[in-house]
Amino acid sequence: MAKSVFILGSQIAVLVLLVVAHGTQMVKAQNRACTDELSNLNVCAPFVVPGAANTNPSATCCSALRAVDHQCLCNTLRIASQLPSLCQIPSFACGN
Repeated sequence: MAKSVFILGSQIAVLVLLVVAHGTQMVKAQNRACTDELSNLNVCAPFVVPGAANTNPSATCCSALRAVDHQCLCNTLRIASQLPSLCQIPSFACGN
């Protein structure tokens, strides 16, 4: 459970950074909604950072995650997974 929360947290952190730093190629209205939804996931950070004392997400975190459009989240994950090759660096190997 803790590992899956950690992995989810790592993905959320990458997602938020990606949206802020790189953006997406969606229509402006969709892009803004996606960015807002992903930004709302910041409330999950205290539960997913390495060494977090409490790894059980709050109701606020769970609500924010439920509110994220699946397509927004999947597109952002797809883009994030391409960053290492686009930056011409080795891909990241993450444990289970």
